[in-house]
Amino acid sequence: MAVRRSGPAGFSPGRVAGRTGGVPEGGTPVAKPQNPFRRPAPLARPATRPPTAEPRPGTAERQVAFRFGLTAESRAAAYLIAKGYRIAARRFRSPVGEIDIVARRRNSLVFVEVKARAALDDAAEAVTPRQRRRIIAAAEAWLAAHPRDATCDIRFDVVLVAPGRLPRHLPAAFDASE
Repeated sequence: MAVRRSGPAGFSPGRVAGRTGGVPEGGTPVAKPQNPFRRPAPLARPATRPPTAEPRPGTAERQVAFRFGLTAESRAAAYLIAKGYRIAARRFRSPVGEIDIVARRRNSLVFVEVKARAALDDAAEAVTPRQRRRIIAAAEAWLAAHPRDATCDIRFDVVLVAPGRLPRHLPAAFDASE
């Protein structure tokens, strides 16, 4: 009786060494080559996570206030555009402070602080002397980064935003000498 072989001589029928981990007759098993580009298997994670600590107090309120502030800045920017200003930057940050909106109109460069409160009167009182100093310092950082703007007329405005009301623009609300 003849033995029929389907593979190369010396191997078990139907197996190819190196591909399926075949074993040559009378030899040791051949290791399957590893793909160097294959990602390693992810580590096993527990089915449920351990309970975490309570969320920090005030986190949800801060997120709501942050979103309210972003919405107010968008409304203020749209209002300034409607009045003929071109927005040069929004939320300009420097190590010394932040400017909500930097806008241009003709030969004027305007640094705008946006204040959002439940009532416009409350928003007007919210610009403190400390904030003014930080805005002025951030404006100096802007001028240092944009020397061509140093020849423009510089102004510090405030836009007050309250829900359900049009924004109120206060041109030249304060100056750098304060």
